[in-house]
Amino acid sequence: MIGEKVKELLGEVPESVTIVAAIKTRTVDEVNECIEAGIKNVGENYMQEAVLKNLAIGSKVKWHLIGPLQTHKAKAAAKIFDMIETIDCFHTAEVLNKHCRNIGKVMPVLLEINSAREEQKSGYMPEILPDELEKLAGLENIRVQGLMTMGPQTEDGEVLRPYFRNTKKLFDEIKKASISGIEMKYLSMGMTASYHEAIEEGANIVRIGSLIFGPRNYH
Repeated sequence: MIGEKVKELLGEVPESVTIVAAIKTRTVDEVNECIEAGIKNVGENYMQEAVLKNLAIGSKVKWHLIGPLQTHKAKAAAKIFDMIETIDCFHTAEVLNKHCRNIGKVMPVLLEINSAREEQKSGYMPEILPDELEKLAGLENIRVQGLMTMGPQTEDGEVLRPYFRNTKKLFDEIKKASISGIEMKYLSMGMTASYHEAIEEGANIVRIGSLIFGPRNYH
């Protein structure tokens, strides 16, 4: 079933778009099944789950952190992940940079944009980001490679569309500015309920969980 869903998705989504399978609460067997069907990137929200699954699965797939990065877990994150999609402030970037430097690794990161400007949510406010970029570019062991946004919590892709569009506009503005050390290569937006709209608005990474695995089973 999982394999069929993956093949269907890979056939439908343009080749230029990376599917990150969101594996929060999923078993190692389920994750392996989706990898065998052709998934090359997986996304984990929680460090504790990521550590255990990474031990079992290893490097046959690229690992993305798609949940918040807590600074006291940045040392473990530096070792496990191939991309951190959720850099939400300079302090977090600085701590991650230090841990990556200690192990001789350069980590690709995306900057999380608070596109809905919700006070309780993490992420850079769109208007603040341009002033932060040169500081971020100075961190030698992380490489800013694009932006990520969630938008407000809703299952309606059409409601999310303007937030996706505004984030793409910011992405294009930064790209045009050609800041040394900052690359706008990836735009991560959209999940199971909204990936169609996200791709239409310019996303080239989508994070898909329940469409592949079915509803989550929270214990």
